[in-house]
Amino acid sequence: MKSTISALKLAAFLSLAIAVAVALSATAQETTPTAGASGRKVRSKVAPAYPALARQMNVAGKVKIEVTISPDGHVANTRTVGGSPLLIGAATDAVKKWRYEPSVKESTEIVEFDFSDKN
Repeated sequence: MKSTISALKLAAFLSLAIAVAVALSATAQETTPTAGASGRKVRSKVAPAYPALARQMNVAGKVKIEVTISPDGHVANTRTVGGSPLLIGAATDAVKKWRYEPSVKESTEIVEFDFSDKN
């Protein structure tokens, strides 16, 4: 009985994740991050790996992450703004490895990753 309930919960979660991904994937073209307009240039970028489960389930779409950049250019903090739960982890892991140009003060910008099955 417990395994049936767990399976139903998993199925409901996956259905919701797919619905969100389908809604976000209307303009999905490629897995390319785009930076915000804070004026801080990115020194090095790491592209996210497309999660195997998301690829198997044909989940595509955009993931938006708010990134707080320390004065020395490292990503100090991230906060998910939106996206499929199956894609958020890969996008967050990748953006945490980014390095920006140094600045006098801390800054924040939105980074958007666009996942697509075409990759």
